[in-house]
Amino acid sequence: MSEPAGTRPFAPFEWMLSLRYLRARRQEGFISIIAGFSFLGIMLGVATLIIVMAVMNGFRKELLGKILGLNGHLLVQPLESPLTDYQAVAERISKLEGVRLAVPIVEGQALASSPFNAAGVLVRGIRGSDLAGLTSIAKNIKQGTLEGFDQGQGVVIGRRLADQLTLRAGDNITLVSPRGAVTPMGTTPRIKVYKIAAVFEIGMSEYDAAFVFMPLNEAQAYFNRNGDVTAIEVYTNDPDRIDHFRQEVTKAAQRPIFMIDWRQRNATFFSALQVERNVMFLILTLIVLVAAFNIASSLIMLVKSKGRDIGILRTMGATQGSIMRVFLITGAAIGVIGDLVGFLVGLVVCLNIESIRQFLSWLTNTEIFTPELYFLSKLPADLDVGETTAVVVMALALSLLATLYPSWRAARLDPVEALRYE
Repeated sequence: MSEPAGTRPFAPFEWMLSLRYLRARRQEGFISIIAGFSFLGIMLGVATLIIVMAVMNGFRKELLGKILGLNGHLLVQPLESPLTDYQAVAERISKLEGVRLAVPIVEGQALASSPFNAAGVLVRGIRGSDLAGLTSIAKNIKQGTLEGFDQGQGVVIGRRLADQLTLRAGDNITLVSPRGAVTPMGTTPRIKVYKIAAVFEIGMSEYDAAFVFMPLNEAQAYFNRNGDVTAIEVYTNDPDRIDHFRQEVTKAAQRPIFMIDWRQRNATFFSALQVERNVMFLILTLIVLVAAFNIASSLIMLVKSKGRDIGILRTMGATQGSIMRVFLITGAAIGVIGDLVGFLVGLVVCLNIESIRQFLSWLTNTEIFTPELYFLSKLPADLDVGETTAVVVMALALSLLATLYPSWRAARLDPVEALRYE
């Protein structure tokens, strides 16, 4: 006589038993508590991972946008001979597909002073049309205007520098450069007074306190540049494809050049952000891992308490596969529901994170996210679809793996031994 074939996998009775075991009776209350903590652990782990990764992505995106909004994605510097043909080179580069702007600049350090204070600054000579093309500056003018920038001898300064020197648009600012005119007595500092045409504020304290923009022709005269420029800043539509643009810009320049891209210029800063992001991911993954161990421990205790039930089911014809699937569904249900609820909680928090921050600030009467400290005026959150999917899948995989051993142990239980001591 042949062995009974058994029911098909994941039959209704397997689901019925699994759901019944999830609703533990009074004498199994402790197991139910462990299962509840496992659910909370999975939910909080997934939600926290999604929220933290989204906030860190938001930080990177916002800071990257502000840094690259002022500094080019690619800095082109001359080799062998001065960059006197900068207009032709910049025009050729600007015609490349994907290049938004090619800006010739003259850069130099100076001391900015007023009757009230003084501060070291970075003076950048730039054409008026190019300055208007830099949206991080043009859209954040707080005082004055950029109109007629090329025609006058006015300069554009940051808000923090203006506050430090106690100046406003229309006031005069004195710039002192150590490299002035060469005389028989040596090089004398160049001191010149400029009118402040406009004041900008992009939201990063380092830039708002250090940059002074000057018309390109005036900067060439001020820094003794004989018709050449320091470099050409190249702004692209896709900073992540910078290696492709390096090759194209090299061909378009048609002269010896040296290039530095945004990754090299900000390597330390963005490396620190990436390391912090990876470490946070590993630390928060431990929450999910602990919750997975809780699922395993609650299932092992459930198997131990259900030994008699397993023995009866086996003698009634239930196969080892059926028993294994019953406990697999029981444990997986905790992981799947916790994973799903955690994803929804994380999604809701990320979409309303600024409102939550404002509410917590009001509730505690403290400034939770100080703009002066973090450079940004609001708490950013940028959900990455691939990253969020990876978090959900990882938590799901860990919770499913945690159910394998207890389920296998339940399936291997000898029905005779299970019933003998009951």
